[in-house]
Amino acid sequence: MSLASVKTTDRRNDYDVTNSVRTTDVASVAGEIRGIYADLYRKSGAGRLQQAFDDFEALYSGEFPGYRACDTGYHDIQHVLDVTLAMARLLDGYKRVGREPLDERTFRLGVVLALYHDAGYIRRRTDSRHHNGAEYTLTHVSRSARFLRSYLPLIGMGDMADLASRLVHFTGYETPVEKIRTEQPIHRVVGNLLGSADIIAQMADRCYLEKCYDRLFPEFMLGGVARRKTSEGELVIFESAADLIAKTPGFYKSAAKRLDEALQGAYRYAESHFGGSNPYIAEVEKNIRYARVLSESGAFSILRRRPPKDAAGARQFPLI
Repeated sequence: MSLASVKTTDRRNDYDVTNSVRTTDVASVAGEIRGIYADLYRKSGAGRLQQAFDDFEALYSGEFPGYRACDTGYHDIQHVLDVTLAMARLLDGYKRVGREPLDERTFRLGVVLALYHDAGYIRRRTDSRHHNGAEYTLTHVSRSARFLRSYLPLIGMGDMADLASRLVHFTGYETPVEKIRTEQPIHRVVGNLLGSADIIAQMADRCYLEKCYDRLFPEFMLGGVARRKTSEGELVIFESAADLIAKTPGFYKSAAKRLDEALQGAYRYAESHFGGSNPYIAEVEKNIRYARVLSESGAFSILRRRPPKDAAGARQFPLI
């Protein structure tokens, strides 16, 4: 495949896969999701979602009591808003064709889970040991679970706090999906949708490869993912940012298996939301094709898209 055979689009770097919702703006995403809620439930109760969005914006901007601002370049506001928008769309798709009833409170739980699924990257103000949230990479899901357990009572959902602390693990690898305990079938559905939204939203980002190159690799270095200490010495997983890009198609192969098997194909509910198409998968596959081209050519200098700085002003890592 040649570089010329990979076409670009006019999609904006700070917008979603439909190029219609600005995913660096909390108000834009919140408004879109309130519209989905109102259309599904024909209620004015969408206002109940607003507190979660307001608190999310405060958390990531450093205005939430006890917490510093987000300082991870990859796992930033845009990433979370992209995932949350995808989650709402998957919930909508499931509500329209799924087998289990999805009441409005469970819908709201799904949105809150998406908003705070990466809260574990946010440092507490009392934390003097760590200097960047990326240092929590290997344990961030458990930290997100603890945050949710304490946060849900603040928005009148305390009875769902324990459930939320378990369902957020569908986004990570600290606990195997099959070992996550759920009492009701709809709760496993929500977990599957959440884990799926996390994968497809980030990999469909127009600047996904650029973000992997100059933001995710530094996070992996800080978080002990790129290089791991073993009893036999250092194990190198990713030698460089270029190596991370070269291995991205392989990662997608394992991610696709997780989507189809562990998460039970929940990503397909985007099709009922969009009327038959799945723009997330289309954009993901476009990124993977381009990653293969980059890997084969070694021309990483053509990664020239500049991802937008997030609304919280998270520190952007230098290109490596």
